[in-house]
Amino acid sequence: MAQFNRKSPYVLLILLLLFSFLLFSIWSARQAATRGSEISDLNYYSKGLKYNNTRVEERAAASRGWQLETEIKDKSLHFKLSDKEGVPISQATGELTLFLSEENRVLRLQPREIQPGLYLLKLPDEISGSLQARIEFEQQGARISRQLLVNL
Repeated sequence: MAQFNRKSPYVLLILLLLFSFLLFSIWSARQAATRGSEISDLNYYSKGLKYNNTRVEERAAASRGWQLETEIKDKSLHFKLSDKEGVPISQATGELTLFLSEENRVLRLQPREIQPGLYLLKLPDEISGSLQARIEFEQQGARISRQLLVNL
């Protein structure tokens, strides 16, 4: 009969370490398969480090019932910004971001307020075609943002 020689106590420690590693691997595979990603917003990474601030601003605008209407006439964009009762929102700062894919650049333009709650933005003459854009208005910590497709 062969006798098991236990000269080294490290054999038991190595076996315990291997068993712990296998147990942890099984647990982590199960967590990944059942729980999935904790990120519920698909655009989380596209907003960068300001993600939480942007979400707070958007919730503030939503709680105030902000509404944004967009109209295009010739090479001008008209934005009507109002609250849930239809009262114009005045003195908001806005920014239109145009994504010029053919030139591989981004153009940022600021609309100006022509009357309370009505903002006007004249587009440059050299741009034409179908362009992706994003308009954002911000006032007192509340922000509204919309994606647009501008056809010129």
